[in-house]
Amino acid sequence: MLAFSKYQGLGNDFLLLDGRNATTVDFCFDLTPERVSLLCDRRFGVGGDGVILALPPENDGELRMRIFNADGTEPEMCGNGIRCLARFLADSDGDAPGRRWVVETLAGLIVPELLADGSVRVDMGTPFLVPEQVPTTLAIGSAGLPQGELSVAGESFAVAAAGMGNPHVVLPVEAVAAVDLERLGPLLECHPAFPARTNVHFVEAISPSHLVMRVWERGAGPTLACGTGACATLVASHRLGLCERSARVDLPGGTLWIDWDTSSDHLFMSGPAEPVFDGVLAPELFGELPPDAPAAAERAEESDGLEGTAPSAPSGGLAGVAGTSPLGTATDLNEEAPADPAINCAVECTRGCQRPDDCPNAAARARVEALLNSRSLDDLVTLASNSLEARTRQRLEREG
Repeated sequence: MLAFSKYQGLGNDFLLLDGRNATTVDFCFDLTPERVSLLCDRRFGVGGDGVILALPPENDGELRMRIFNADGTEPEMCGNGIRCLARFLADSDGDAPGRRWVVETLAGLIVPELLADGSVRVDMGTPFLVPEQVPTTLAIGSAGLPQGELSVAGESFAVAAAGMGNPHVVLPVEAVAAVDLERLGPLLECHPAFPARTNVHFVEAISPSHLVMRVWERGAGPTLACGTGACATLVASHRLGLCERSARVDLPGGTLWIDWDTSSDHLFMSGPAEPVFDGVLAPELFGELPPDAPAAAERAEESDGLEGTAPSAPSGGLAGVAGTSPLGTATDLNEEAPADPAINCAVECTRGCQRPDDCPNAAARARVEALLNSRSLDDLVTLASNSLEARTRQRLEREG
């Protein structure tokens, strides 16, 4: 059984998986685009706008974030997602306000900070305003960023583009509520002017300090919020003379506060991130999961009865993980896992173990199998519930 937590930021919801104890670089819970899509399906799966993995760092960060859209594609970054990740880490580890994390993403190092009210402030870095960095074929315009006119569905729009490690196109309009987002969003997302596709944002300037926007996310469709999109929208709107460098940005799911700092040129995003629930995936969801998939009970069992302690990261590994660290003990992330060049389990064993007589994951598989065989489904659900209770108690103690 695979343990997960669900968090949402302004209605942008994500499934969080903790793999910080993984011992291989390519660890990804054996997820595939098809499995991500199934997880995010709101009728046949758990439901969500994406899946976020907390993983060991590869370079100078404290940890690494990978995020997958609901269609299984992997974007460079997600502002709402990294706020949810920060809140998830704080809740899991019992961190107090002021805690900061240096997170590796495909868009570079991003630094979220937990605030006293439970919201998260994120240093989003500097925007990309060079066409090749967005990327876009639009040329630099008079406002100092890529600009042009795009035609879709028989309509023409004046647009501006900006990058936040991922591409964004911003379309100022007089009445954002009147935009036919379902019709125009997918056409603009796949416009040839954006070779990597793009996130699409329609924005209405209420005042120089107040913007209202609607979002069509690349790979996810219409969503209630987009943190990187709010940052890109403020940058484009400011360069177009529509707003100041700091503004309230209203999205369908709520409000973000965006500040484009003059001294550092960094964008800072502040907004909520809230826990929804913890859960475990039934093995039947994916058919037959790899035998050494992380068991929810391992994490929950350790926290069961330990009042006032936050649960540790889930132990166990999936195919390709040579071993697991004991729950509640530190793992040396710089220590190399035993190499086995003869076989890559993550690739070669997706349809069953190819070396059952000499499997490098035999010990982990046996341990998890013994745990699952010793527990009923009701027991596992109870243990997961106790884990959630412990996390909630820890959060309330921290906030009160």
